[in-house]
Amino acid sequence: MSSQKWMSVQFFIFFFTWGVFLPYWTGYLTNVKDMSVYAASLIMGAGMIARAFSTLVLFPELTKRYSIHIFLRILALGSLLTFVLYIPLSSFIMLLLITVLFSLVYPNLLPAMESCASLLMQRDRIHYGRSRSFGSAGFMAAVLTIGFSTAQFGEEAILWVMIAALAFVVLASSWKAPEALTDKPIREDQQSTWQLAKVLLKQKEFLAALVIVVLIQGSHASYNSYSFIYLQDIGVSNGWIGVIINVAVLAEIVLFMVADRFFGKSKVSTLFMIAAVGATVRWVAIWLFPIAAVFIATQALHAISFGLAHYAFIQFIARTLHKSAIPTAQGLYAAFAMSLSSALLTFLGGYLYDIQAGYAFLGMALFSFPAIVLLILQRDKLSY
Repeated sequence: MSSQKWMSVQFFIFFFTWGVFLPYWTGYLTNVKDMSVYAASLIMGAGMIARAFSTLVLFPELTKRYSIHIFLRILALGSLLTFVLYIPLSSFIMLLLITVLFSLVYPNLLPAMESCASLLMQRDRIHYGRSRSFGSAGFMAAVLTIGFSTAQFGEEAILWVMIAALAFVVLASSWKAPEALTDKPIREDQQSTWQLAKVLLKQKEFLAALVIVVLIQGSHASYNSYSFIYLQDIGVSNGWIGVIINVAVLAEIVLFMVADRFFGKSKVSTLFMIAAVGATVRWVAIWLFPIAAVFIATQALHAISFGLAHYAFIQFIARTLHKSAIPTAQGLYAAFAMSLSSALLTFLGGYLYDIQAGYAFLGMALFSFPAIVLLILQRDKLSY
C-alpha cells in the first residue's frame, strides 16, 4: 500500500469515529442517559479539558519513546477498551469519570494522524488535501450511518456504531505502515515537551498562527456539541439531521480535494482571514435566522470556517518546522484549538443554550471575530 493510500484509509476510518462522537455524543447523553443539556455540557467540557492535557503533555512525550505507528496501535486499543465502559453506567459522576478517562486516550489519535500526514508530506511528498478529503468522507459516512440508525433504532444505536467503528480503528492500526512512520520515534532528543513548547511559543510567527487558529476552531464548540439537539428543537427528524450535517462534510471534502491545487501556494495569512470571516458570518446567520433552511445554507461555510483554517495551520507547520518539532506543534494545536478552547466554549454554549438556543451560536461569533482583527495586525508574521 502506497503512503498516499495508507494515509487516506487511516484518515477515513478515524474520522468515521470522530463523526459519531463529535456531533452525536451530547445527544446520546441527553436522550439515552437522561442528562440535561447543561449536565451533558459539563461532561463533554470536562472531557475536552482532559483532551487538552493529554494532547499537550502525553502525546508529545510518548512520541519520544515509540514510533508513531506503534503509538497509533496503543491509542486504538486503549480507545476501544475505555469506551466500552459507557455500556453499564449512567450516573452523572460515572459518566464524567468515563469521559475524562476516554478523553485521555482517544483524542490523541487526531494529532497522531496529523503528525503522520506531516511526516509523509515531508518524506514521501504525499498530497495532504487528497488524503484528508478521505477523512471528511469518513465523517460523512458516520453522520449518515448515525442519522438513519437512530431513525430506525433510537439514540442507543450511537453507542454500538461507535464501538464497531473503534474496532475497525484497531484493525487498521495493525496494517503495515510506511517506513517513515516505523523507523524510530519522531523525537530522539531529551528535551521535555514543556521545553520544546516554550521554544515554539517564543517564535512570534508560531504564536500568532496558534492564537488565530484557536479563535477560529474554538468557535465551532456550539456547532460540534449542540447542532444535533438544535436541529431536533427546530423540528428536524433524526434521519434528516444526518443529511443536513453531511452538507458541511461534503463541502469540506470538496475543499480538501482541491486545496493543494488552489491554496497550496497561498499565504497562510490569506487562508486564515477567509476562514475567520466565514466562521463569523456562519454563527451570526444561525442566530439571526433560527430555521432549518438557513442552517443548511450555512453548512457550506464549514469548508471555510473549519476546513480552510485547519489546512492553513497544517501548511504553516509543514513549511516552517523541523520534523522533531511537529509532535509538539500538533500537541499545542490539538490541546488549545481543538480541546481547551472548545471545552471552555462548550460550557459557555451550554449556559447560553439554556437561555435561548441561538445565543449559543452568537457567542461563538464573538470569539471568531477577534481573529479577523488579529490577522489585520499580524499579517506580516504569517506571510509564508
